[in-house]
Amino acid sequence: MRVGTDITEVGRIRELMNRHPEFRARVFTAQEIDYCESKRRPFEHYAARFSVKESVMKALGRGWLQGLEWTDIEVARRASGEPSIAAGGSLQAAMQQLGISRFVVSLSHCSTHATAVVIAL
Repeated sequence: MRVGTDITEVGRIRELMNRHPEFRARVFTAQEIDYCESKRRPFEHYAARFSVKESVMKALGRGWLQGLEWTDIEVARRASGEPSIAAGGSLQAAMQQLGISRFVVSLSHCSTHATAVVIAL
């Protein structure tokens, strides 16, 4: 079992997206973008997903500079509404290498901050 956690300032994500329009597509999948944009306060949802992605990287002990792609870590939702991780190519490879079969995800956000905890099993 491995654990990762992260906290993200909502204003920082808003500022990055406003200043660097390419940030959104570089970090988030089309499904994540559709989900966040459907919400009344989308930046809170983007920040939560960013925290989850950072938490996954921390749980694995590596980051995007060590071969993980942001968009290979997708925050999805089960039918129950529970957040989950849909693993793309580079994440699948890292999971196989480390013997990880799945992730348990918890996320939360408010107007100023988002936080996430990820457990890799």
